[in-house]
Amino acid sequence: MVFLFRDKSIVNIIFLVLLGLLVHLHGFTVPIKVVANHQDGWFAFLLNNYAKTTIQSAGFFLYMVVVLLQSIRLNFLLAEQKMFPNSGYTVAMSYMLLTGLLPEWAAISPALMANFLLIWIYIKLTRLYNHPAPKTLLFNIGLLVSLTILCYHPTAILIVVVLFALGIMRPFKLQEWFTLLMGIALPFYFLASWLYLNDELSTIGQFLPKMELGLPVKGLLHTQIAGLSALVLALLAGFFSWQQFNSRLVIQMRKNWSALLLMCLILTAAPFIFDEAGLHAAILCLVPFAAFVSASFSHPKRLLFPNFLFFVLIGVIMYNNWYLVKF
Repeated sequence: MVFLFRDKSIVNIIFLVLLGLLVHLHGFTVPIKVVANHQDGWFAFLLNNYAKTTIQSAGFFLYMVVVLLQSIRLNFLLAEQKMFPNSGYTVAMSYMLLTGLLPEWAAISPALMANFLLIWIYIKLTRLYNHPAPKTLLFNIGLLVSLTILCYHPTAILIVVVLFALGIMRPFKLQEWFTLLMGIALPFYFLASWLYLNDELSTIGQFLPKMELGLPVKGLLHTQIAGLSALVLALLAGFFSWQQFNSRLVIQMRKNWSALLLMCLILTAAPFIFDEAGLHAAILCLVPFAAFVSASFSHPKRLLFPNFLFFVLIGVIMYNNWYLVKF
């Protein structure tokens, strides 16, 4: 089955849609819900107050559209950056497969919507290397990170990501670091000023992330254990395949991969640092995870192991679908 996604053809988008319907087969019988905590930011506010009633009738369709757009956008980005020796749709395939590993990810949530902004931030980070006007780009990255935090508070961990990514992409220059930090701080400055002028400065805590260390789940269900085990297996296989071709890439591509690896390590901590967000916040990891997992599908010349991994993931997904439909 993997060979269907190794080619760069418009027909692969049709296969991707069919794969998405298979992965989220439960959506035909179990409605896709909106899961949003009021304290998680503007995305949660918009979903709860303006979109919840509309989404209930067309939740599955909207969810599929969102996931397809994100997977295809990420696939085009990595193909444009020539991050893999061969181009195809394995990144989009991996993203689609990963969305079905945990039941918590089969929902329309602020974290899922934040992945659009996360992909946008990564696009801008890849342009830092040898950029003719880095200060303007860094300021825009800072603004985008700040707006992403306001939209979904657990993305505050992105501040650490972009600071380390700047250190990877460019030699240290104090002015560039100051420009990035100024871009991050500016939206919060305007927000505090607006609240002060309206005599509502005491409510600023509603717009700031609330960190609380803890475990995202207290007791793992069978579906969560199966999904997390399959995810770890896919990631280990992806890291092994990635190491085999990473050393042959040019410096800029290796730096881009380093930024993705950094995102993997840091975003994984989001569900533990923002305990109230739970496993729903872990869907932020899908952007870097899908890139590394796709290496295990696109790099090996023989398709024996890629096909084996594909059917293992499909098996876990079908088990989760059965569990969701039954219960």
